[in-house]
Amino acid sequence: QNAASPIMEELIAFHDHALMIIFLISSLVLYIISLMLTTKLTHTSTMNAQEIEMIWTILPAMILIMIALPSLRILYMTDEFNKPYLTLKAIGHQWYWSYEYSDYEDLAFDSYIMPTYFLEPGEFRLLEVDNRTTLPMEADIRVLISSQDVLHSWAVPSLGVKTDAIPGRLNQAMVASMRPGLY
Repeated sequence: QNAASPIMEELIAFHDHALMIIFLISSLVLYIISLMLTTKLTHTSTMNAQEIEMIWTILPAMILIMIALPSLRILYMTDEFNKPYLTLKAIGHQWYWSYEYSDYEDLAFDSYIMPTYFLEPGEFRLLEVDNRTTLPMEADIRVLISSQDVLHSWAVPSLGVKTDAIPGRLNQAMVASMRPGLY
């Protein structure tokens, strides 16, 4: 699915940024290897030059900084928690998820995977559930994630969220969708 949140859009932009750096490095290395294999000339003054050693020491450090700074910015963006509009508690069980809207009294439900024989054409096996979670659009939503029995992973890739549900531990994530859809 396409990105539906600002965090996922930033993650996609970072992926493209890092991929371009990797492509440029790979192209440069391939070019240098092809030059070394095809030419018979060697330049003896560059063999013992300290300047070139400085370049191949400083250049990788600068490239790592070019990758690390956007990565750290996105990491801090994912941990940024403003005043949430709504709090959703997701509790993982062995074969289903329980959801509670913590801001409202007695608003909780269980979400079970649909059996294969109940699926309509076009629905995805092991992804369709009987009760879907409904969240408002263009609002910061805090999701408190835990588990009752075993480790789970609560993930919505198009919103840029993937958090582990661990028994006895309460993890939180921030979700904000910028367009309506089924995620």
